Amino acid sequence: MTRRAVAQERAEANARAAAGHTRENDPFDDDLEDIDDTPVQAAEPLGPDDLPFNPYKGNRGFTRAWHAMKNSLYGFRIAIREESAFRQELTLAAILLPISLFVPVAPVERAALITSVLLVLIVELLNSSVEAAIDRISLERHELSKRAKDFGSAAVMVALGVCVITWGLILWPLASAWLSRIL
Repeated sequence: MTRRAVAQERAEANARAAAGHTRENDPFDDDLEDIDDTPVQAAEPLGPDDLPFNPYKGNRGFTRAWHAMKNSLYGFRIAIREESAFRQELTLAAILLPISLFVPVAPVERAALITSVLLVLIVELLNSSVEAAIDRISLERHELSKRAKDFGSAAVMVALGVCVITWGLILWPLASAWLSRIL
């Protein structure tokens, strides 16, 4: 028997045991004579081999990397098409990244400038994924949904703040030296 079949069989047995346990000890069951006083054995906890088979996880090696790249590009395409905030931040990145390459700073400072811009894009993508997952669950207004979306929005704001502070701290000495030469 294959590992997948053993895991599937064990998961089904655990599900049957859990269902039987719930049915036998139902406190709202009116038929109390049918309850057996023998203790029901608890289902074994699920291990990594007990999870159901996922057909999307079967690829290995180069094929897996190829599919991951295709999915990533599709995600970028969807974010550009559907998320206006991502488009705005991508426009900002299209302006700031070339500037970061031509500003006369040390390589570490250049890396900090580039990283701070890319951090904003990363956090916006994660925020968009949280929002999509919340909307997939339900579109009704709920306090926990609002809280999750607000946390994502706050994370984007922090990333934008990090970007502004990084650019300000690195470029301020250059700007003040440039202004002193002009004046």
